[in-house]
Amino acid sequence: MKRILTSAAALAAAVTTANAGGVERSVQSVAILFEQGRYAELSFGTFSPDVSGSVGPGGALRSGDMSSTYNTASFGYKMAINDNLDFALILDQPIGADVSYPRSSGYPLQGTTADLSSSAITGLMRYRFENNVSVIGGLRAQSVKGTVNIIAPGLGLANYGLETSREMDFGYVVGIAWEKPEIAARIALTYNSAITHDLDSTETGLALIPLNGSFETEVPQSVNLEFQTGIAEDTLLFGSIRWVEWSAFDISPPIYSGPGVVGEPLVSYASNRVTYNLGIGRRFNENWSGAITVGYEDADGEVTGNLGPTDGFASVGLAATYTLDKLKITGGIRYVDIGDATTSIGANFEGNSGVGVGIRVGYTF
Repeated sequence: MKRILTSAAALAAAVTTANAGGVERSVQSVAILFEQGRYAELSFGTFSPDVSGSVGPGGALRSGDMSSTYNTASFGYKMAINDNLDFALILDQPIGADVSYPRSSGYPLQGTTADLSSSAITGLMRYRFENNVSVIGGLRAQSVKGTVNIIAPGLGLANYGLETSREMDFGYVVGIAWEKPEIAARIALTYNSAITHDLDSTETGLALIPLNGSFETEVPQSVNLEFQTGIAEDTLLFGSIRWVEWSAFDISPPIYSGPGVVGEPLVSYASNRVTYNLGIGRRFNENWSGAITVGYEDADGEVTGNLGPTDGFASVGLAATYTLDKLKITGGIRYVDIGDATTSIGANFEGNSGVGVGIRVGYTF
């Protein structure tokens, strides 16, 4: 069972967190803290969404696929400082967006693009008490940068551009966990603080010259509940529940969002999100184990922005792990049924989906 215990987190996380709420690309798991001894892992993922919609009488104006394929990478390292204290370092990309409306489609936003990139480094500590309870704490340094080009003459934005500085700011992580190793049971509850970024901005297309300014954006706070338990010999039930305060997130450039222009955020979300994942892992022999996972995020039914025309999702994934001595290689694939959405210009985005694949290599020293 311990072999399954050490591979379950990789099985659950091998595939990208495709299309979760807001602009999320990392679930900020603390599972690496529970690996045995000294451990390192490297993960790569790619997600290919197909997101298109239409507007006008009979849906005459079609957007084409406006959501680009994107790649993710992460690295984690964990070490035991002593019998009770563990340390982990995680490098990942917490949020991101890649928007590209095809040109020559006739759609009101044809040629519009947007890119949001981020990187984060998180240091975590876990102290274990004698009663199988442990406390978790850490710091996160996170940087973000964004660019937008909106081409929408019919909406009064013939060629609006936004470019921000890359800024690094800090947040923290706190949590508590309980384990029962005899049955591979574990529950970990963690809180990730919000991180507020003060971004310098340059906006073009609204005046004869570029307009410089600044604004704040908050990458919102979140709460994770991760759990697993053995339910039969060589069989593990695992999952997670994640809440994120996406209603606190907005991108409001000072000129674009000011009075007399658009007067509202470039990007915002009406409600918070809860994402559910559940899976079953099975060890087949000393080398091979596998898992199936399902995921769900409820739609809120609110009108969405034109740069993120999705609302909730349902997913199913398969993963397999090959273990050879101290080496673990996990690969997975995930299909996502992307929720239908109506945008602020009345466009309907329906019947969309995406496929993600990922690989993780872990080594115990």
